[in-house]
Amino acid sequence: MKPAFSPSRRTLLAATAALSTLVLLPVRAAGPTYGTHGMALFGGRDGMYASHLPMFHAPHDYQVLLQLRLLDPKLDGQLRARLEGKPALWTIDPEKFELDRLAPGAGAPVRQFAATVVQGHFEREGKPQYKDVTVVIEKVLLFRRLSPETVESASARYLQVGTGRQRFLVKTVDSRPDFDHIVAYRAMPGADTQSVTVPKLGLQQPSPRALADALGVAPSAIAGTVYFDTNDLR
Repeated sequence: MKPAFSPSRRTLLAATAALSTLVLLPVRAAGPTYGTHGMALFGGRDGMYASHLPMFHAPHDYQVLLQLRLLDPKLDGQLRARLEGKPALWTIDPEKFELDRLAPGAGAPVRQFAATVVQGHFEREGKPQYKDVTVVIEKVLLFRRLSPETVESASARYLQVGTGRQRFLVKTVDSRPDFDHIVAYRAMPGADTQSVTVPKLGLQQPSPRALADALGVAPSAIAGTVYFDTNDLR
């Protein structure tokens, strides 16, 4: 009995050629900064920010600070309202990507990524609040690679983030060991946005008074710590 379908020699040759093309296609290997790059999330109605949780080893040996928003306007507004005026910790658990694609001048820059937004620390019993949302990067505020060398510093330098009344201080990681520190504070109207420096006492958090004195505000203007960690920066 003649088979219901008998492929011609031409069809077989075409299929073989197509398969050979698929096999020979180059596969892009993941770069040295590919991984899950968790971030501390903070901000409010005037702006929302994320700080990569750095370490002194690849693929996390970069301090990165982003200004961002959620693609969904409704969810974005909800999240900003929940963050507004509160120093409580939130984090972002993103899909895996190459962190160095956030560098200025990157050839294939990351413009957005999928993530879960977590109330608390995403690796320390935090509670997911917004799953599989799209995070849009509006601006890269800081991108710098950390040195693995042991370095001591007598001072701690903090960047000011935000331009309205609600602002944040983000410590630059410039020693080893060091600490990751984000502080919320209420600025005076028209206050400048320059970085501030305070004495560093080992791995202890600077006191609210020390930060307030550096800013030229009353200690009551320091709303509290958003994030503080020493374990990842030993």
